[in-house]
Amino acid sequence: MPRAKPETLPKRADFLRAAARGRKSARPGFVVQLLATAPDAPVRLGLTASRKVGNAVHRNRARRRLRAAARLELAAREISGVDIVMIARKDSGSVDFARLRAELGDILDRHTEMRAAPRDCAP
Repeated sequence: MPRAKPETLPKRADFLRAAARGRKSARPGFVVQLLATAPDAPVRLGLTASRKVGNAVHRNRARRRLRAAARLELAAREISGVDIVMIARKDSGSVDFARLRAELGDILDRHTEMRAAPRDCAP
């Protein structure tokens, strides 16, 4: 059974915090910023599309596609304690949806592997 949809990032300060301290990964169609939070905190998702993406119709379509890809990929994984900011690019509306999902899935898998790996603590 799919998990409930992720919470949203409610404030601009949350977006700015993810931009300043999070890990950034750019792919065709979108940019993702991931910021690890408390391990038991819920996943929060923020979407943004500037006017560079296009008019309101194009921006809304880009955000809808990114939101759908994020919901599907997050439902397929057990992820918690992360803020995800997805920034639409000009070609977000035209990139193949399967490719969007695959790229996002790759980023999320890499993030979980990095969190699970023990930190190298040299004396």
